[in-house]
Amino acid sequence: MPTPTTDTRSTRPARHRPGLVLTALLFCQLMLVLDVTVVNIALPQIHDTLGFTSEGLAWVLNAYTVTFGGLLLLGGRAGDIVGRRRVFVTGVALFGVASLVGGLAPAPGWLLGARAVQGLGAALASPSALALISTNFAGGPERTRALGLWGAVSGSAATLGLIVGGVLTHVASWRWVLFINVPITVAVLVLTPLFVREAERSPGRFDLPGALTSTTGMGALAFGLINAASAGWGDRVTSIAIGVAVVSLALFALAESRAPQPITPLHLLRDPLRLRSYAAMLVVGASMGGMFYFLTQFLQEVLGFGPLQAGLAFLPVSLVLVVSAQRTAALLPKTGPAIPTAIGALAVTAGLLWLGRLDETSGYFPGVAVPLVLFGIGAGLIYVPSTVGATARVAATESGAASGMLNTTSQLGTALGLAALVTVAGTAARHAAAHPVAGLSAQAQAQHAATYGFTRAFLAAAMLGVVLLVISLIGGFRPVRPTDRAY
Repeated sequence: MPTPTTDTRSTRPARHRPGLVLTALLFCQLMLVLDVTVVNIALPQIHDTLGFTSEGLAWVLNAYTVTFGGLLLLGGRAGDIVGRRRVFVTGVALFGVASLVGGLAPAPGWLLGARAVQGLGAALASPSALALISTNFAGGPERTRALGLWGAVSGSAATLGLIVGGVLTHVASWRWVLFINVPITVAVLVLTPLFVREAERSPGRFDLPGALTSTTGMGALAFGLINAASAGWGDRVTSIAIGVAVVSLALFALAESRAPQPITPLHLLRDPLRLRSYAAMLVVGASMGGMFYFLTQFLQEVLGFGPLQAGLAFLPVSLVLVVSAQRTAALLPKTGPAIPTAIGALAVTAGLLWLGRLDETSGYFPGVAVPLVLFGIGAGLIYVPSTVGATARVAATESGAASGMLNTTSQLGTALGLAALVTVAGTAARHAAAHPVAGLSAQAQAQHAATYGFTRAFLAAAMLGVVLLVISLIGGFRPVRPTDRAY
């Protein structure tokens, strides 16, 4: 085992100001997660401006998601070996340049290529940013507060993406949903070398078999799940992609069990607390991804909201989630992870069950607004314990790998949940269309079928909330021990 080393030229920034350190890291995470959804509401403008086909338009989202999710494990371990701050800065710079290029795109291929490079930059920057919190904030209340803010930003950024996308598309153009990343990138690149400390690193060679099999496996799995959402589980491309993923990930597990310096140390999964944290992020990602996807369509196709209205409709969940996460961070040292996660699972389930009661006559309040508030409360209660639990009791030289796994489970959960729930919604909508309601016009019948599909998806997502509740209760409500000082 190589001895961890520290690059003394980079570990002593000119000034160490925790507030500025956290600002740089949080703004980066906000930007990276926000870009998963920020283009959603801009898609019609992008379609009209660049002439995308209907099938190709989906890849404006998917090109980013596949590379982001597929390369996260590699990005996390790269930070451990090369240096987290170095990898973080490289990822942020790549992301910013790709954002500028994408905003200037004159053709579909140009934009899709830029979105793929954005995903690469995000995969390098996000796990290193989370690992740098451990480097720059002492264990105990200080680090827990920082991780609480991290959880709040991570949880609310996807929703904020819908809001920001709606506002920018309305007042400017779709290009500004990418241009907005450029000033944030510049600010992060200026602040990081001045105030963010580098971490210890583990010099050595990359685990090449692990890197190849993990990247192939995660990329193929993300692609297969996303393709299943549009083409169906029986589609040949979907089947091939899932098959490649299964084989690659099996080879990855074999390679990691034998590698002297694995890209993802499998012993990290032996900690029950960390394993439950990963499982919780997988489940909440699945339910949140589906909820945003279908609710955005319901607001615009059924309630008749415009892009700006649809974006602003998600403001309650963002505001409530931030407050909930901060309160959870303050209480976590006393409660431990199980209690807030269980309460959060109940709140998320209640919100999704409420959304399952929507129909074409439902108004925004209370039919949509109240469930969003419940979901925001629940997500804030879940994100903080999961983030802290995933990074607790990890050696400094492996925190990048642990952070990469946390981000991977969240991204994988979103893709898996969306693919499964799209199948549920499509099946239900076709059933409703085959049994028309007497007296409805063709347009009203179409809205009824779509709404029925959306609500069946919300109810299926609520079952994921029940799964999350069970996960939170495994291990019981034990008190926090001194060895758990990450809380």
